[in-house]
Amino acid sequence: MNFTATPAATAIFLITIVASLIGLYSSPRLLDRSLFRPYWLLRRQQYATVIASGFMHADLMHLIFNMMTFYFFAFALERYIGTFWFLVLYFAGLLVSHGGTWLKQRNNPEYACLGASGAISAVLFAAIVYFPEQSLFIIPFPVPIPAPLFAVGYLAYTYYASKHPHGRVNHDAHLGGALTGLVFVALATPGAYGYLLRALF
Repeated sequence: MNFTATPAATAIFLITIVASLIGLYSSPRLLDRSLFRPYWLLRRQQYATVIASGFMHADLMHLIFNMMTFYFFAFALERYIGTFWFLVLYFAGLLVSHGGTWLKQRNNPEYACLGASGAISAVLFAAIVYFPEQSLFIIPFPVPIPAPLFAVGYLAYTYYASKHPHGRVNHDAHLGGALTGLVFVALATPGAYGYLLRALF
């Protein structure tokens, strides 16, 4: 893979991994300061956490799951739509998903979350519209998984997880991110949906 052709995806991938590992294993204070707390966002003007929380993760499995999804879809997507639009999509997914979380949790002073789930969900669903025939291998499954099927499983898992929350993982962000990705494609390349339908049916 030519990482020089995907500067945004490469930078986000590396920064997220390094920052998350530092927060998890070396600097809990950094992790705590990056938490997105909807109740305190306006009251204490914690605006930086909207972005900072997207580069940190609540635990190692949370990080692995998100970065695995990012790796399979983000690099090809940046090469296809270009670095500028990739960054627009990524941070739009992050902001929209955090907006939904803020609306839901803005009166809950105990709620706090971390993770890039909304942004990565936006990348995933945009990539699936553009590349519906893509498949991926995930250990321990010995067969390729079609990308659309992976997306359905991804949403099903996050829906279940949102009903059984644990830790500081923002599972609700996935739906907002998915909608952001789908709307982005509809605005940028509406003809892509025709290709998606032909590929699926």
